[in-house]
Amino acid sequence: INLKSKMGLGHEQGFGAPCLKCKDKCEGFELHFWRKICRNCKCGQEEHDVLTSNEEDRKVGKLFEDTKYTTLIAKLKNDGIPMYKRNVMILTNPVPAKKNISINTVTYEWAPPVQNQTLARQYMQMLPKEKQPVAGSEGAQYRKKQLAKQLPAHDQDPSKCHELSPSEVKQMEQFVKKYKSEALGVGDVKLPGEVETKAADKNNVNNGDRGTSAAVGAMEGKPGDQKASQYCCYRCKLNMKEGDPAVYAERAGYDKLWHPACFVCCTCSELLVDMIYFWKNGDLYCGRHYCDSEKPRCAGCDELIFSNEYTQAEGQNWHLKHFCCFDCDCVLAGEIYVMVNDKPVCKPCYVKNHAAICQGCHNAIDPEVQRVTYNNFNWHATQECFLCSCCSKCLIGQKFMPIEGMVFCSVECKKKMMS
Repeated sequence: INLKSKMGLGHEQGFGAPCLKCKDKCEGFELHFWRKICRNCKCGQEEHDVLTSNEEDRKVGKLFEDTKYTTLIAKLKNDGIPMYKRNVMILTNPVPAKKNISINTVTYEWAPPVQNQTLARQYMQMLPKEKQPVAGSEGAQYRKKQLAKQLPAHDQDPSKCHELSPSEVKQMEQFVKKYKSEALGVGDVKLPGEVETKAADKNNVNNGDRGTSAAVGAMEGKPGDQKASQYCCYRCKLNMKEGDPAVYAERAGYDKLWHPACFVCCTCSELLVDMIYFWKNGDLYCGRHYCDSEKPRCAGCDELIFSNEYTQAEGQNWHLKHFCCFDCDCVLAGEIYVMVNDKPVCKPCYVKNHAAICQGCHNAIDPEVQRVTYNNFNWHATQECFLCSCCSKCLIGQKFMPIEGMVFCSVECKKKMMS
């Protein structure tokens, strides 16, 4: 039976993928049956090298379907699934070697979809080095992780969710439709001067000769430094250098612009992956945090909650059937549980897997009883356990001298024991 279930799991997405966090400690990714984590190491899906770029491109392709960003997707002939057409940028730099010139090639797994490659190159150089998605680098790994984290498939595709009722599926479809029409966008990389000139031309057509003040400034051809100071980044409020590309977000209006490294989510401050943003109340969000601002998210399965009934515990929201022990998955409603690293654990699992061990009797200390803790050592706060390691005098309420995992009532006892 075991073999069969193992084989069945083999068809799951990312089965056996290595964990980037635990390295060799994890036997490879095995998806929990409803949590979005690995059963072997309990790290999240995004910590594992799970999705192939093909699967990622399908996910983003689906996100752009039925939006104005269909230019960024291509339909596959055979199954009609929309695929994201990533702009991959390959730069070749001739490197003078001693005898001949060798070619150094750098591949960016994603680059802003602009016609002008110099602009795309400048944009990339304005990102922190460790976040530039150069193939085979930590920047490429960072982009992959952010794709999984910021745009979870289960935030847009009901078929990727666990056991939704027909009415929940309907609600989810409406929710996705709404955010596609009201919030979703993709940043534009442009030189601020170009945007102003266009705005100026448009204004002059519309208002006779009344340009906007910014556009007038641009048209009067002020000296360079003054001109540079016209453009200031919406996030850091610092000026843009003239000639540097900026990111614009259509939903925010073209009067706002960002430094490439400042185009981040207002909640997690991470670079918006592939410049995919959600605009709401004057702020940029990544997909995950936009959805969190609209709907409760279950801390158990990581999905948005579309049912009216759910529970709140420990400052988080949970589907009723997902408020479970993180170790054994038993339902915790009405049971005693202990929080371990922000995850609820039932009492038996806590005692078995996480409880502190008493230095006196060497048994686990029940989470509900009193204990004495010093450095990383623990004792039951009882007359039987918290004793002088030399003369066995009870030390509760007394001064004591700790040495490693031992405690002494006096210098004499300490000397005796140490000698």
